[in-house]
Amino acid sequence: MPTTLTVNGTDYQVDLPDDVPLLWVLRDELGLTGTKYGCGVASCGSCTVHIDGEAMRACQVALADVRGPVTTIEGLGTPSALHAVQQAWVEHQVAQCGYCQSGQIMQAAALLSETPNPSDEEIDLAMSENLCRCGTYPRIRAAIHAAADALGREG
Repeated sequence: MPTTLTVNGTDYQVDLPDDVPLLWVLRDELGLTGTKYGCGVASCGSCTVHIDGEAMRACQVALADVRGPVTTIEGLGTPSALHAVQQAWVEHQVAQCGYCQSGQIMQAAALLSETPNPSDEEIDLAMSENLCRCGTYPRIRAAIHAAADALGREG
């Protein structure tokens, strides 16, 4: 039976088994490859997306369990109007290999929607399940602070 998903503001009809992970629906069925496969067991955070505004690991959410709209890295901002977190990532040169960055950015955006001016400790806790093989954690923290400042100026 087809399932309707709202992803990045667009409704899609997918006809896949209920137990297919959202990650594979996004990547293989919808062609949204910004969400990365890292570990498959929700331990690395590379596949982080927002479901109804909450950061979730797409590798562990079955299609049948998706409740609410999905936002991927492709829907967070646009090339001409980056989200404040994306802009801060560029300005602070966070990415090295870049593989984990879409998950990192999605987790950071969710943090800032819940905690507009997080402390270092709040950032470290919120980001602790998003792994970066390159070890750019100090840059990640600095970028989140910069994005919080930018969002504060916008609001």
